[in-house]
Amino acid sequence: MSKDRGGNTTQTSRRRAGVENRRAAQRALAIGVHPVPAGGNGAEGRDELAELKELLRTAGVATAGELVQHRDKPDPDRYLGKGKIDELKREIAASDANLVACDDELAPRQERNLEAELGVPVVDRTAVILDIFADHAHTAEGKLQVELAQLEYNLARLRGLWTHLDALAGGFGSGGGGRVATRGPGEAQIEVDRRLARDRIAALRRRLERTERNRAVMRARRDTAFLPTVALAGYTNAGKSTLLNALTGADVSVGERLFHTLDPTTRAFLHDGRRFLLTDTVGFIRKLPHQLVEAFKATLEETVRADLLLHVIDGSQPEEDIAMSIEAVDSVLEEIGAGEKPRLIVLNKIDLVPESERGEVLLAHRGAVVVSAATGEGLEALREEVARTIRKNLTEVELLVPFEHGDRLSELHEVAGDLEREDCADGVHVRALVPPELAERFADLAVNGRSG
Repeated sequence: MSKDRGGNTTQTSRRRAGVENRRAAQRALAIGVHPVPAGGNGAEGRDELAELKELLRTAGVATAGELVQHRDKPDPDRYLGKGKIDELKREIAASDANLVACDDELAPRQERNLEAELGVPVVDRTAVILDIFADHAHTAEGKLQVELAQLEYNLARLRGLWTHLDALAGGFGSGGGGRVATRGPGEAQIEVDRRLARDRIAALRRRLERTERNRAVMRARRDTAFLPTVALAGYTNAGKSTLLNALTGADVSVGERLFHTLDPTTRAFLHDGRRFLLTDTVGFIRKLPHQLVEAFKATLEETVRADLLLHVIDGSQPEEDIAMSIEAVDSVLEEIGAGEKPRLIVLNKIDLVPESERGEVLLAHRGAVVVSAATGEGLEALREEVARTIRKNLTEVELLVPFEHGDRLSELHEVAGDLEREDCADGVHVRALVPPELAERFADLAVNGRSG
């Protein structure tokens, strides 16, 4: 990760040599402003910048050191207080860092002032996440979404990039005479850059709209099959892709890195004769950039439209981290309009929790389904809980299907899975649980009005 002359972050070749590698090309000093802990006794040994350092590792940047200031809110001009900036300068020199990474999204003014004070490039949390997304995007749609998010992020940072040109032209009024000064070349260049950026943003949105129309066609085809849809949601690196593979037998790529999955993947699994569609989507994170949520809205639409959400949690984390991840995921689900969706809490990676501690985990998360996608533990219980939850929204129908309508009977089998059937003189007498929309389609075959 580096900066071009416009202050925009650009990717560099990845050297994944470890978080503390002193020979890495980019060595960041991680900084953050966190609220004063209750009692004012510090963070009780907790690594307050652990997530930022993991983001940096995923982006191929080594962490040379860290510095945290405890205050109610960041300084509006320089993010850190004046005394802490002096301390940061000493830390940069001592650690041989050539980059400063901030645990929040900086205002353009804060970023400029910090760079002027420190003499090294400064990147914020949003820039790091955008860099990771750019590296992990593989499909054409994913690359368009990331580029859109990057442009919208950088658009606000164009101000001041060309102010050095203003010194070259004082305008007509610079020599006196009371005449109004014209715009300098710096201001003109900013306007050109902004226009080009906005034109590109508009073009990207048009292309993504076309992609979304294609996705809507595919979604409509799935909808006509009336198969229940289940979406995996959760914090990044909670094991969602591994769970998708374990439940469906798929071979989706998995990896121990943040945001390994960006593009949605849908696979099917069978339970009690009924097919379920399971979709894996991008993981969430604390302080997920708004630009990314907006750019990936079409992708996240799979989550909004699902019949059921499986909120996957890394159950091997400390309880404080679990609570934080749940809060972050709930926040994003609310933002995309999925806050009221039915959901099941799935505690994954239970194989990493010692037997002596499992009771505490279960007690803290009553009603959660405990699984290990890696070992297969609890997967059958999860399938049964998914089926039971979906059944709550199904409609019982009692139908008499004439023998000559075998195609309609096949459709019932496809959607309802196991059903009660009895061959009669006039056809096949069937009892089944089906989606309400399908019950309406079969109303003409209802026995004694029992269809919906």
